[in-house]
Amino acid sequence: HMKSIFNVLVTFFVTVTITMAQTTVPNDWYYGNPGEGYNGIAMRRAYAEILKNQGTKPVIVAVIDSGIDVEHEDLKENIWVNPGEIAGNGIDDDKNGYVDDIHGWNFIGGPDGKNVGPDSYEATRVYGMLKYKYENADPTKITKAQKKEYDDFVRAKETVTKEIDKAKAAIDRVNARSNSIIGGLNTIGKTLAGAAITKEFIDAIDTKDNAEMSTIKNILNEYVNNRGVTDITSIVEQVKGQIEGEKKANQDKLDYAYNVDFDPRKTIVKDNYNDPNERYYGNNDYEGPDALHGTHVAGIIGAVRDNKIGMDGVAPNVRLMSVRAVPDGDERDKDVANAIRYAVDNGAKVINMSFGKGFGTHKSLVDEAVKYAAKKDVLLVHAAGNSAQDNDKIINYPNANYEKKSGFWFFKKKKRASNWVEVGALSYKQGEDSSAPFSNYGVKEVDLFAPGMRIYSTLPDNEYAPLQGTSMASPVVAGVAATIRALYPGLSAEQVKAAMMASVTPITTEVKVPGSKTEKAAFNKLCVSGGTVNLYGAIKAASTMKGAKPVENRP
Repeated sequence: HMKSIFNVLVTFFVTVTITMAQTTVPNDWYYGNPGEGYNGIAMRRAYAEILKNQGTKPVIVAVIDSGIDVEHEDLKENIWVNPGEIAGNGIDDDKNGYVDDIHGWNFIGGPDGKNVGPDSYEATRVYGMLKYKYENADPTKITKAQKKEYDDFVRAKETVTKEIDKAKAAIDRVNARSNSIIGGLNTIGKTLAGAAITKEFIDAIDTKDNAEMSTIKNILNEYVNNRGVTDITSIVEQVKGQIEGEKKANQDKLDYAYNVDFDPRKTIVKDNYNDPNERYYGNNDYEGPDALHGTHVAGIIGAVRDNKIGMDGVAPNVRLMSVRAVPDGDERDKDVANAIRYAVDNGAKVINMSFGKGFGTHKSLVDEAVKYAAKKDVLLVHAAGNSAQDNDKIINYPNANYEKKSGFWFFKKKKRASNWVEVGALSYKQGEDSSAPFSNYGVKEVDLFAPGMRIYSTLPDNEYAPLQGTSMASPVVAGVAATIRALYPGLSAEQVKAAMMASVTPITTEVKVPGSKTEKAAFNKLCVSGGTVNLYGAIKAASTMKGAKPVENRP
C-alpha cells in the first residue's frame, strides 16, 4: 500500500524528500551482479554469458492480480493469446467454460461487463459473517468446537474496530491541520501579491517554534527548491489535492474496506458466493478499473527485452496471462482458487501471486487448487507481505501449509506444498539495510528474498514508475523461474525451486529485522535460504540437474 503523506505533522516533507533522495538509485539497479554497488540478481551476466547463445521455449506465466494493461507498448508483444479462442464472437470456442478469454479471465467482474473496484477486507467479512453468532456470546460458554471460530471473530472485530477508529481520527486530524495550513499558505499568497516565491523569501519566514509555520515552511521548501514550483496558487492547489487524497483514502476505509454492510459481490459478480465450488462466472475484462498493480508486476516478469523502450523483464521467452482476482481490498479465496485452476488448465507453468491477507476463510479451497497445480507441475510464487511481521508467528494467507492434516491419527502432520516459493523483499541498500524495512520474514515460512524497493516497471497507458513491496519481489523470482523453465523445460516445478534456493547470493552480514530500528539478525534467521535470488546462479544450478536437457539451439 502506498504510504499516506499527511500521517504526522511533517511526514509530508519527510516522505517527499526521501523520494527525492531515492532518485539517485538507477532504474536498473538489480540487473547487475551482487556486490557491484547493489544487491543485483546477475541478470546482465546471465544474458551475456548464457542466454544469448541458448535457445528457449515459450513459457506461459499467469499473473493473478488486479489486471494488466494488455495494450502497453512494452508488454503487448509478450501477452498470452489463447490459441483456441476466436476474439469477440461471443462463443466459448475452446469449450473451457470461459467465453472469449483471449488474454486471460476476470473472476471479479460480472456478466454485464461491470467490475469490482473496491471490496472489503477479509477481517471485515469474518466479523460481518460471525457477528450474529458471537456478538453477545458469553466467552465462558464457548464450546471446544466453536473455539477457533470464536477466536477468529474476536480478532476480526478487534482489527475492524481499531482500523475504523484510526481512519476517523486521521480524517479529523487532516481536517484540523488542513484549514490552518491552507489558511497560512493563502496569507503568504496575499503578502506575495502575485510575485514568485524565492528561496530568500522562504528563509526569511520566522517559524517562532510554531509547528504550523514549520510545516508550511517545509512545504514551500519542497515545492520551490525541489520541484521548481514558484507560484503560490499552484502550490495551494497541489497541497489541497494531497489533502483531499488523504481524506478520500481514509473515507474509503470507512465506506468499503471496513464496512461490514458493503458487499459488491451480489450486485456486480452475481455468482452464488455461498457455493465455493462454482467456477464459471466473471468476464473477460483482463484490465479492470485499476490495472496499476498488475501491470507493474507483469513488466517485472516479462516486459519486452532489448526494444529500447521502458525496461527489460527478467524472463526471455514469456507469455503473460492476466487473471484478475484482486480488487481494491482483500482477494476472496473462491476467486484465488478459481484463478489458480484457470491458469493451470490454460497452460501456465509459473503463477505469480502478489497478494495476501491476515485472515483466510476458505483456506482448504485454495489448498485444493494448490494441490491441483502441483499435480500438473506448476510453480506458484507468492509475495510474503508488507507488514514487517514474522510469518512463522503471525499467519499470512494464502500460504504453503495445507490446513488439513494428512496421515494416520498417531502421526498426523501438516503438509507443505512443494511447488510454492514465498518471497521477501530486498532493499537496494547493502549491509545492515539489506532487507526492505516493510518486508515480512520467517525462517520457516519465507524461502528467499528478491529486489523489492524502487523497482522500475510498466504502468497502464504506456507509463513507467518505480514502486516497492514484496509485490515487486515476487515477480522477480517468477521471472527467474520462467527463465529456467524456458531453458530446461524437462525440469519439474520442485527442481526449479531447488535450483533457485541452492544458488541464492548469501547475505553474510547481520541485517536490521524489518520493523525494528535497532534489532539485528543473521539473514538466515529471516528466511530458509539465507539469501537473495540470483538469475545466473539459478540457471547454472538448473543445468546440472537430472532432466536438464537444454532446448535445441536457435539456427
